[in-house]
Amino acid sequence: MGLLKFLFITILILWVIRILLRLIFPLLIRNIFGKMQQQQSGYTGQQQQQQRRPSKPEGQISIDYVPPQPKQGNADKLGDFVDYEELK
Repeated sequence: MGLLKFLFITILILWVIRILLRLIFPLLIRNIFGKMQQQQSGYTGQQQQQQRRPSKPEGQISIDYVPPQPKQGNADKLGDFVDYEELK
């Protein structure tokens, strides 16, 4: 009798959890995606505002970053070049 009671309670609890998940999970996902959409629209709105108001007059160019130039190897350090002939 104890085993039957345990199985009945377990099945009842799992059934209730399943119903709650079907109700709560879509609301939770909708809420999360809504927040993500608001954050994204706020981010794109900030970008559009920055693009609308240029901080410099048109035609003026400024360079913020210049990547370092790789150093050219010295030909003396590369070694000797030896001509060879292919033998057949």
